Amino acid sequence: MSEIVEIIDTLESRLQKLLEKMDQQEQTSAQLQQELQKATTVIQQQSEEIATLKKQYDSLKMASSLLGSEENKRETKLKINSLIREIDYCIAQLSD
Repeated sequence: MSEIVEIIDTLESRLQKLLEKMDQQEQTSAQLQQELQKATTVIQQQSEEIATLKKQYDSLKMASSLLGSEENKRETKLKINSLIREIDYCIAQLSD
């Protein structure tokens, strides 16, 4: 009978240890989920900032080319031609 009591005690202590480990794992999982959520938020904010900066860069590039920069002269001409075509198309639509 003494052996059975020892076995039960051993099982109880092992079960207690397993429960403690499970609690620790749950806490760790919750912490990691919070960190992941924070990281996701940061990434989203940075992506939005990158998109805004790209738009600003394109605007500055266009303004620079309109001021007579030799580097973007061809690109400026193409953009102006594209805008003229769009305006012509709109005028044609309005005249119909």
